[in-house]
Amino acid sequence: MIEKRRIGKTQTQVTKLGFGGAPLGAVGDRLTEADASAIVHRAWEGGIRYFDTAPLYGHGLSERRLGAALAALPRDEFTLSSKVGRLLVPAAEGERYAGMRDAEPFAIRYDYSYDGVRRSVDASLTRLGLDRIDIALCHDIDVWTHGDAQPGIFDAAVQGALPALCELRDQGVVRAVGLGVNEWQVCSEVMDRFEVDCFLLAGRFTLLEQEPLDSFLPKCVERGVSIIIGGPYNSGILATDDRRRATYDYKPSSDELYDKAQAIRRTVERHGVDPRAAALQYPLRHPAVAAVIPGMWAHAEVEQNLGFIDTSIPDALWQELAEQGLARSW
Repeated sequence: MIEKRRIGKTQTQVTKLGFGGAPLGAVGDRLTEADASAIVHRAWEGGIRYFDTAPLYGHGLSERRLGAALAALPRDEFTLSSKVGRLLVPAAEGERYAGMRDAEPFAIRYDYSYDGVRRSVDASLTRLGLDRIDIALCHDIDVWTHGDAQPGIFDAAVQGALPALCELRDQGVVRAVGLGVNEWQVCSEVMDRFEVDCFLLAGRFTLLEQEPLDSFLPKCVERGVSIIIGGPYNSGILATDDRRRATYDYKPSSDELYDKAQAIRRTVERHGVDPRAAALQYPLRHPAVAAVIPGMWAHAEVEQNLGFIDTSIPDALWQELAEQGLARSW
């Protein structure tokens, strides 16, 4: 069984390796329903007990596929997170997210209101076919997603979505609440206003970048707030030496970032370690981090990640990365 860690001050626990469910929806019909179920069950057999999804991923397809697969498993033995802030509406009434390859007849409408959260949770439970969501996260209230419109989105969430999530937790409908975002700064601001339990932070505390070490992660430790790391490979740059596939935040990387990633790769490989194993394990070394959740949509990815999380990594590797200025220590 994979080690479990507690979320914040709650009694909810997650395995330190979780299952990122975005690709289950994003790849659309490149994956059959039977394939999706088999992949989730293989993750379960490997000891994974934490599964993450959201309405955005495949316009509901990820939730539907993940819920169908998990329905056959003991409900009290796994932890499930999903997100609020985007309601699914008929395709003609919203905006399709271009990054998804699904053919679901739905589109997205942003709704960070109090009532919107209630509707979103109810709709997610219907798609999942499960009795509860354990961790409910307010999705993408960052500048990365909304640009110049972010201040208005943030205010709407502060007035509506976040109080609604805290109320759902207080009522026992969900067990933990927080944000799922791409920037740590908005997490820090929310932590000053609400008693949250965790943040799912995508791509911002990785083997490639460690700015949250300066103030944010120490603040999380002090407040007893957990971090779940999404995008541990920074969308690809830490997982490949192929320049064409070395994306950063899902876009072609700069030469500077690519060169740094390859310097990290060379150092890691000198210690006989796969760079992907180092990328998965690096953030887990920090006391604020509860889990890392790479996206998985193939048997091979599940097998690889199970192997990477089990890889023995010598302290000398981390020391050399720090000495070279490639990855900070603490």
